[in-house]
Amino acid sequence: MQFGIFTVGDVTTDPTTGHTPTEAERIKAMVAIAQKAEEIGLDVFATGEHHNPPFVPSSPTTMLGYVAARTDRILLSTATTLITTNDPVKIAEDFAMLQHLADGRVDLMLGRGNTGPVYPWFGKDIRDGIPLAIENYDLLHRLWREDVVDWEGKFRTPLQSFTSTPRPLDDVPPFVWHGSIRSPQIAEQAAYYGDGFFANHIFWPKDHFQRLIDLYRRRYEHYGHGSADQAIVGLGGQVFMSKNSQDAVRKFRPYFDNAPVYGHGPSLEEFTADTPLTVGSPQEVIDKTLTFRDHFGDYQRQLFLVDHAGLPLSTVLEQLDLLGEHVIPVLRKEFDTLRPAHVPDGPIHPRTAVTR
Repeated sequence: MQFGIFTVGDVTTDPTTGHTPTEAERIKAMVAIAQKAEEIGLDVFATGEHHNPPFVPSSPTTMLGYVAARTDRILLSTATTLITTNDPVKIAEDFAMLQHLADGRVDLMLGRGNTGPVYPWFGKDIRDGIPLAIENYDLLHRLWREDVVDWEGKFRTPLQSFTSTPRPLDDVPPFVWHGSIRSPQIAEQAAYYGDGFFANHIFWPKDHFQRLIDLYRRRYEHYGHGSADQAIVGLGGQVFMSKNSQDAVRKFRPYFDNAPVYGHGPSLEEFTADTPLTVGSPQEVIDKTLTFRDHFGDYQRQLFLVDHAGLPLSTVLEQLDLLGEHVIPVLRKEFDTLRPAHVPDGPIHPRTAVTR
């Protein structure tokens, strides 16, 4: 079981102090958070990709390459890489290059994105979102597995005798997670290729994601990649902790109420009741996270969001200390004990398996 954190890289005013970090401060804070994640023993650090304010991580491979040079063990990933508006040739080359720099400590999560205006900014039409995701990944998949590619599709110019460089490290492509919050077509795509499916269920109730994950598992088995319970599933979550739940709620409420994503909507209490958001003690985080297995079956990767909504870096680092000291060791032991022997662990590059 892999545990980690993901960041959306929002630049948000701290509602308790009025301080708004600069873009440079926020970017450097994300790097510090990644380094802290490795220090406390997490397995994965992932960054989102956004091209609009108030977010800054427009170039995930740039950031992850920088982080790779300052870490030794932690897996570097994305949450999300936009398969719809990025050229699959550029994705293939960027992530293969990152693989070599990071000695294999790389995978990525593909998604369509949830910001409509991004499509025309990159010359695409949002109405083509699903076809773009399908066609672009077909090409990306081939670019990493075939030395010479001849290809023709609808959304980009044809390729003739094209070789993507550098080639994947040791001829092993980065593992791909297909991320989705609403689209059964993406669950089907992940199952067809035998890739991972990441349900970032941070906004919607579990029933919706149970249906998506169940579809993915059934189709994964249908395509002959293994039994349904061997399918590779990842989940998102959000946490804010204090030693007791009352302090956690009191401290986090102003950030929740003013967050750019869900502020001024359902109450904190409603949100924690209906979604994976956990605001409370470390034990409450442990208890709620363990229920994810009951809802979705055995899974391979759990990522938490901890650095959003204007939380200052010092507070985020305190959250990571609590996560590393009190939460992850218990979750790791419990999930590893419960997982049947035939269910695989989280995917890693073979070279990374040797060095970990």
